[in-house]
Amino acid sequence: MPKLPLSPVPEQESDVGGQWPGSSSSFDASQSGESSSSSSPDSAVGGKASPQYGAEPQEGESCHAEKVGDDLEEGECEEETKEDVDSEEEWDTDLETEDSKKVYDPTGKAKYLEICQTYGVTPVSYFMRHMKDSELSLMHHGLGPKGAQAVAVSLASNTSVVKLNLSNNWLNGDGTAAVAEMLKENCYISDIDLSENRLGMKGAKALSAVLQENATLVTLKLSGNELNDQAAKYLAGALLTNNKLESLDLSHNAFEESAGEELGAAIAENAGMKELNLSWNCFRGQGAVAIAKGLGANIFLRVLDLSYNGFGNKGAAALGEALKVNNVLEELNIGNNRIALEGALCLALGLKENKTLRCLSVARNPIQSEGCIRILKSIQANPGAVLEVLDFSEIVLKQDFTGLCDAVQETFPGLQIKHDGTRPSFRANQSKM
Repeated sequence: MPKLPLSPVPEQESDVGGQWPGSSSSFDASQSGESSSSSSPDSAVGGKASPQYGAEPQEGESCHAEKVGDDLEEGECEEETKEDVDSEEEWDTDLETEDSKKVYDPTGKAKYLEICQTYGVTPVSYFMRHMKDSELSLMHHGLGPKGAQAVAVSLASNTSVVKLNLSNNWLNGDGTAAVAEMLKENCYISDIDLSENRLGMKGAKALSAVLQENATLVTLKLSGNELNDQAAKYLAGALLTNNKLESLDLSHNAFEESAGEELGAAIAENAGMKELNLSWNCFRGQGAVAIAKGLGANIFLRVLDLSYNGFGNKGAAALGEALKVNNVLEELNIGNNRIALEGALCLALGLKENKTLRCLSVARNPIQSEGCIRILKSIQANPGAVLEVLDFSEIVLKQDFTGLCDAVQETFPGLQIKHDGTRPSFRANQSKM
């Protein structure tokens, strides 16, 4: 009997059909377990071959495994496709609708329309058209408190406007308070005009609070708001701590002597303001003196408008002393302050030592021709004088003033002297009726 090979090839196994050479009987898979325990060499070999004989039913199992593998591959493909779709959905595309994504609104237009609907106010079309402008003027639009609140809420997130004009809009205290809250969040607006809005105490208090927090506001105009001495206390407190504000307009208000004392102390301590307008108020007496002393102590202020107040001779004397020590101020307007000849002489003493003032206006003061002459002589005697403009408008002058004026201009050829000549200020009407 020939010796069987130990490792038959698959083709041979399939040819014998499960029957080995030398064996007269065939057996199924159940019998292979029993034959494996027999002692004959044939059965020993058959025991080794029985697993191979059971390979026929494994074709179904192989197909099933292949089907399962295909299903797994299809599942993996579906998962990869789903992940791809999810990743694509994370990217913005032109096919997406506006409702499916939140667009960042740097102008605040959407918020403005929403707030207008909430407050029941009509949106200002001009405002919506110019939200992207760097300079936005809404003066004379009649916003009122609610309209101002809607504008303020939308401007809180606006990044375009840097200069805002809301003058003459009847904001009152509530509207001004809303604007002040907006300035706490907006870090782009550096110039704002709130003139002629009747801010009241509430508005003045709110603005004073924001001045202590806001670090970007450079110019603030509060002209014509009927601010009184009580409001001056809040504003003075803000000026003591704020060193970023460079220009402040408080003209055409109702500040009196007490306000002058408050603001004078603040001017002395302020370390940032370069331009201050206090014209058209009621500063007089000790209030005027306090402002003048504040000017003497200030080392930053370059432009000061004190016109149309009541400084008088005492205030003029204090200003004369301030001009002796102040080495920063370049423009001073003290026109129409009821300063007489005595006050003009005190101013002349200060101008004799001052070396920084470039523009001085004493127009519409009753200093007479003699007061103008003394001022000219003090400038002529000051070799360090740098005056460029000297205004004597609407002051009655005599003939000797003209000669001195020409002599001073020869010494200082760059000096421009404004006056109405030597003609009388009042003339009889000689025209025939």
